[in-house]
Amino acid sequence: MTKTKAIPMNDLKRLYQRYQAEIEREVANTLRSGWWLNGAAGKKFAANFARFVGVSDCVLVANGTDALELALAAVAGLGEARKREVITTANAGGYTSCACWHNDLIPHYVDIDPASQLVSVQALLRAASADTAAIVVTHLYGGVVDVRAIRSGLAEAGLSHIPIIEDCAQAHGARIGGEVAGSLGDVATFSFYPTKNLGAMGDSGAILTSNETLARYVRQLQQYGWSSKYHVGLPGGRNSRMDEVQAAILDILLPDLETRNAQRRATLLRFKSAAGRRVKFIDGGDGAVAHLAVALCDKRDAFREFMKERGVDTDIHYPVLDCDQVGWSNLPMKGIEYLAGSRASVGRICSIPCYPDMTSDEIEQVCGALAIWETM
Repeated sequence: MTKTKAIPMNDLKRLYQRYQAEIEREVANTLRSGWWLNGAAGKKFAANFARFVGVSDCVLVANGTDALELALAAVAGLGEARKREVITTANAGGYTSCACWHNDLIPHYVDIDPASQLVSVQALLRAASADTAAIVVTHLYGGVVDVRAIRSGLAEAGLSHIPIIEDCAQAHGARIGGEVAGSLGDVATFSFYPTKNLGAMGDSGAILTSNETLARYVRQLQQYGWSSKYHVGLPGGRNSRMDEVQAAILDILLPDLETRNAQRRATLLRFKSAAGRRVKFIDGGDGAVAHLAVALCDKRDAFREFMKERGVDTDIHYPVLDCDQVGWSNLPMKGIEYLAGSRASVGRICSIPCYPDMTSDEIEQVCGALAIWETM
């Protein structure tokens, strides 16, 4: 076989090279300012990102996991203490599950729609009850959960008081019905991990909401629970901040997010056209942003070896359901007996490279490999 160029799952050097002049200028300006936390760069990005999503408040935190933990702590702290269950899915990498356990909450897993890998709205509504403290909907792989349908179903069941948290770590700029992911629930969490659709050059995250009470509660929790400097007014606080350098970088990248998302969608569409019956790419809806190109495929190990031989890297997002992780086996959880779709999918999912800085030749190389696999 002719040796082909290796295509990695991502190559962040290309992102840096594309924006090198702007990044180096703004990072240098930030460092020269001598103000590296809680300064002007953070305030500017928070305001711009809140405006982009369509909410009033954006609280910048250290990472996406902190965002989930603080959001859950806030909605649980403002709710009834006896309600401890959080409805979520088991296929999204464990981040929500960790946030639940760290808040002494119990994840109640519900099944997914295999075609989208997003939570099944009907399964979620069946699980909702008077014991539900919150619902976390993960907009996985850049697809968008129909939060409006969930709200409608909860209202019909007399459960409209249950808060909905959107986990938007993989859905920056995604939309449903013209509305931006992060503006649909009571509160939303974002990760800006470097490989995200909007990624920093280090760890960082954010919590967004239009609920002033929630925003105020989160701001206290992220700063030790202080009511004023060195005076603790709330338990469960921590130190969780985005530094000014990351905020400056994100503010440079934000204006091009829509364009880069369109490039992701176009690349995934090419892959879908090259694939067929053996590799079926998941469908996150019309407003999805193709954070990852994830397919369901039989003979996954053989497929991964085949792609490797043709220079195409692959990965699995994610190989183990939360409820099946050995290290979590003794922790409290519910719903594990009703996850047929999740269990049928976890052994078939496979990700291939899909990012805006892929070259035309690389996209053709992936498409060619997919086309050959379909004929075998």
